[in-house]
Amino acid sequence: MIKVEAISEAGKKLGEKIQKELLVEQEANAIVFIGALGICVRRISDLIKDKYTDPAVVCVDSTGKYVIPVLSGHIGGANKLAKDIARITGGEAIITTQSDNTGLWALDTLAQEYGWGVSNLSRQEMNQAISAFVNKKPVALVLECSDNGTEYLEETCPAHVKLFHSMTAYGLEKGQFELLILVSSRLYANVGIPVLQYYPRCLHLGVGCQKQAPKEIAFQLLDEIVELGFSPESIATINSIELKKEEPLLKELERALPQAELCIYSSQELAEIEIPNPSEKVFQVTGCYGVAESSALASSNQGVLAVEKQKGCYIKDEDKAYYTFALAEPQKKHGHIEIVGAGPGDPDLVSVRGRKFLEKADLILYAGSLVPRELTFCAKAGATVRSSADLDLEEQFALMKEFYDQGKLVVRLHTGDPCIYGAIQEQMAFFDKYEMDYHITPGISSFLAAAAELRSQFTIPERCQTIILTRGEGRTPMPDKEKLHMLAQHQSTMCIFLSASIVEQVQRELLEGGYAPETPVAACYKLTWKDQRIFRGQLKDLVKIVKENNLTLTTMIVVGDAIDNREGLSKLYDGHFTHLFRKGKE
Repeated sequence: MIKVEAISEAGKKLGEKIQKELLVEQEANAIVFIGALGICVRRISDLIKDKYTDPAVVCVDSTGKYVIPVLSGHIGGANKLAKDIARITGGEAIITTQSDNTGLWALDTLAQEYGWGVSNLSRQEMNQAISAFVNKKPVALVLECSDNGTEYLEETCPAHVKLFHSMTAYGLEKGQFELLILVSSRLYANVGIPVLQYYPRCLHLGVGCQKQAPKEIAFQLLDEIVELGFSPESIATINSIELKKEEPLLKELERALPQAELCIYSSQELAEIEIPNPSEKVFQVTGCYGVAESSALASSNQGVLAVEKQKGCYIKDEDKAYYTFALAEPQKKHGHIEIVGAGPGDPDLVSVRGRKFLEKADLILYAGSLVPRELTFCAKAGATVRSSADLDLEEQFALMKEFYDQGKLVVRLHTGDPCIYGAIQEQMAFFDKYEMDYHITPGISSFLAAAAELRSQFTIPERCQTIILTRGEGRTPMPDKEKLHMLAQHQSTMCIFLSASIVEQVQRELLEGGYAPETPVAACYKLTWKDQRIFRGQLKDLVKIVKENNLTLTTMIVVGDAIDNREGLSKLYDGHFTHLFRKGKE
């Protein structure tokens, strides 16, 4: 809950604006004070107890020019709240926290941000770790798992931090570093230097037990997990079979591991999972071949067993109770292929996400002369950058799979948006066949670049509300219902790809379909490239425009009344139009 307090009429109006427009929810209590900083400090003096429990307090001057986090910058989120408010008021957030101003990680909030556990350090020990880090002492970073948090740390690793992926990695000698930041589910003793450890939620605990086994088994079981070298803090789920869902042992584990979710599976679900230690006896009782291993694997999405089935015995008042447990974790990080849309040509028009992939890629395979090589200049040192122009499909597959099988990142860079007249379908079929992990980052299509360069809105109120993306019929046949002359009957804005070489046919079909000879056209050559050329005219002169200017396959043909149109009023600016978020309509 965010409380806004103001001491002047001007401040009250600003407070109403902040309260209305602030979209970021604060989990902790926060106070926004609008007025002089001195008054703010006196007002909150009774609230100052402990930086780990103090509320976030932000002071804003009555004009909104300066936004100052006063209390609980990191832990309470006042720094972030100040930046959010500054964006609303158009002011400046005055941040004095060293780590924020130097772009360094906030070690005291990383666990909260990424849902990790954190080592039980005293406040003095945590402050010492933060001091060593922000003062740029030699720091080792060991990432023994992979998730969003570790990807962020790897991407933003400061110069004074050396990255390793294992505690046994060469170069991680004692005495070389003053602090070790460790992200791992494993426990290590006698490291020799101060350690700040984060525990990613990556372990899945499978449990089986006798009927009505004592709940005290939970603590014995967790002790055994520690003895095996794993942290219970990293347990994300507690798993078992429906037959055991009411067992006291599971209830006690759920209480002892508040971060973990209890997941119950049917015997049919578990019977389908292949496990290393199947038991016919267990099958006769439960309907599956092993409760602990199969439920752990089910929850880890068919990962790997970090600990195979362990049998335990708990003795109470001379009565014995038997139980089993297993730990599974996700598969180790494998390769990934990202199909990236390069945009229409200008290197600045690739998406932010696409550029990040280009900067991280181990292999960039780009589409020859269709994609400017400048787009690959951001590749990291040591990356392989290769044009696919001289490679057939099989050779492209072989190269990508070679890198993929080594667990590396491959970027397949296609012009425009890869899903529009791209050649990715065959590649995706190959990736599917070999069960390879891939994803598509969309790009700006050349038809959007055409609209921008023509300074034209391709949809005109009450005249044209449809854009058709198509191509002329050349070597690739067109479906009967998608011939140009049939599409032309719609009289919409039409963007025609890959058809400059058959421009006579294109012009004939467009006229046949119903476009008037005087309909505006534009032939756009190499949109957004350095040698871009755009020729405007009328449809009756399209062949002449293309031929006289020697335009090639890299030409987008646009036809329709939307070109250069400045008529028609959008309802958005109509005085009688009611906005969805206008007061009273929220």
